[in-house]
Amino acid sequence: MAEQKRDYYEVLGVDRSADDAAIKKAYRQLAKKYHPDMNPGDKEAEAKFKEASEAYAVLSDADKRRQYDQFGHAAFDGAGGAGAGGFDFSGMDMGDIFGDIFGDLFGGGRSRRGGSAGPRKGANLRARVRITFEEAVFGTEKELEITLKDECKSCGGNGAKPGTSPQTCTKCNGMGQVIYTQQSLFGMMQSQRTCPECNGSGKIIKDKCPDCRGTGYVASRKKLSVTIPAGIEDGMSVRIRGKGEPGTNGGPRGDLLVEVAVPRHPIFQRNGMDIYSSAPISFAQAALGGDVKINTLDGEIIETIKPGTQTDTQIRLKGKGVPSLRNKNQRGDHYVTLVVQVPTKLNNEAKETIRHFDALTDQSLGEENAESIEKHKGKFGKKKK
Repeated sequence: MAEQKRDYYEVLGVDRSADDAAIKKAYRQLAKKYHPDMNPGDKEAEAKFKEASEAYAVLSDADKRRQYDQFGHAAFDGAGGAGAGGFDFSGMDMGDIFGDIFGDLFGGGRSRRGGSAGPRKGANLRARVRITFEEAVFGTEKELEITLKDECKSCGGNGAKPGTSPQTCTKCNGMGQVIYTQQSLFGMMQSQRTCPECNGSGKIIKDKCPDCRGTGYVASRKKLSVTIPAGIEDGMSVRIRGKGEPGTNGGPRGDLLVEVAVPRHPIFQRNGMDIYSSAPISFAQAALGGDVKINTLDGEIIETIKPGTQTDTQIRLKGKGVPSLRNKNQRGDHYVTLVVQVPTKLNNEAKETIRHFDALTDQSLGEENAESIEKHKGKFGKKKK
């Protein structure tokens, strides 16, 4: 008795009302998980991969899905009655499925129809520039020197020796891709890959240009000005369009991605658009209140604090933070933590004054200190007058 197949929707873990995108996403996850290349020697994974691929082959095809919804598995075993013409999985072409689903796993292009000899955008280039903390906050201009490729003037960019022309690749007939047929779990499978003879260009150069050695481009060092926007953060990149590798077959150039490196600041710490720092205040300032100097991104300012300010008190300087990348006129805030500084070098007179202060307040130094103050009562009294 043949083993009963599971419902295709159950295999993929989707509802019967699932759309094409949901079905494709579900299959992609299962296929990556159970593909034989990811699970060498695992027969169970191989069986699950085959089961999921069979389900996807049916549910991703509108006509086959309609038959399956009406007749179930019988639609493809010849027992489905009228309209169930049957479907032979052993001879199915999985090239379209794998080209779409596994293009990123197996390396190959995703194009399945037509060649890749058409215009293609060039690759992106990357560079790195180091800027200061302040330059990241307020923006700046930097000059970079990089190697760029330009079209060879001798051959006009076709790579052939002047007086000659590139020839159509005979292996791919100018398509840039070749089709390979191989045996798979489901029978014969076709896949499309970049032509190894012309590397996807569709052209063969027999007599190469001596100036560019057949590449069609010559490299040179060039200086570029890069605008770093205000508010940029460490690790972000600035894109300069059209300054990457040249395209092929008339395609546009790639882009230049300039990554910024921002070192730590000795005073300020950044969190998004907000700035954090600390500011020392004296015991007298903390107790009596008054004006204190605070360093900000815009320079030194004077801030008035209240009497009795405790250490670790945080004050907010609105609009003194980092500008927004989208709107440089919109800025975050600056949060300043006040730290009371305890004096470390006191002369005898200063020490006695502190003892007297303690005796007048909470006597944290004890009764012995109070007796000492009593002996010097006249002394302090005279100073008070």
